[in-house]
Amino acid sequence: MDLGLDGNAALVSASSSGLGKASAAALAAEGANVVINGRDPDRLDDALADIREVATGDVVAVRGDLTDPDDVTRLVERTVEEFGGLDHLVTSAGGPPSGPFLDTTDEDWYEAYDLLVMSVVRLVREAAPHLQEGGGTIVNVTSGSVKEAIDGLVLSNSVRMSVVGLEKTLSRELAPDVRANTVLPGTHETPRIEELVEQGVERGDYPDYETGVAEWSAGNPAERIGQPEEFGDVVAFLCSERASYVNGAAIPVDGGDHASNL
Repeated sequence: MDLGLDGNAALVSASSSGLGKASAAALAAEGANVVINGRDPDRLDDALADIREVATGDVVAVRGDLTDPDDVTRLVERTVEEFGGLDHLVTSAGGPPSGPFLDTTDEDWYEAYDLLVMSVVRLVREAAPHLQEGGGTIVNVTSGSVKEAIDGLVLSNSVRMSVVGLEKTLSRELAPDVRANTVLPGTHETPRIEELVEQGVERGDYPDYETGVAEWSAGNPAERIGQPEEFGDVVAFLCSERASYVNGAAIPVDGGDHASNL
């Protein structure tokens, strides 16, 4: 299936690892010119090298902190300078700390909101004029926790809901020029999952790492956790003209793990 992304310009935030990186790689493999982003220069360089191995378009790395408004502005401006415009914005961000509600401070809440919500607000605000110019897409990467709360992830369960509400609003306010959708990943084999499992081991939730991974995939109808590449393919499809009638949707990519009807 030709996704029609050849020569398109895409910006994928927080794409030096995990699902952001997988999304950028999928777009680059389909011929899109992609700007990737991260804070750690070494990790960003490694991601750039990996993605260029599969890319058929250009790939550029731009270092920046998504909680810094100036960095967000520069990230969008650099994309437009490199590729002459912007067709697709994929917003991703690292997850907030895990832990129960009573151990979560006011500072934790504000930091999580700034990272998960305001980064999207600022990216969309900067990108919207360029996306509207020729017709474009927004894909927000959130978490399956917006459909079913996950024990020990009170910040993710709560704050990420704001991104879904924003996406739904954007899908109506920016239509028909821009489509906006959200993708809700389940468990994929990413550094983020490794971090959460390791934190669970430290808290005593699991006796060891292997048991923790088994717990994360237990009960999944697919009988496994997902691969990042599988997630990236869904993001690339939503950016493509093949998904031209998909707008305002929140799509789980979780192997059927969540039991909610909607």
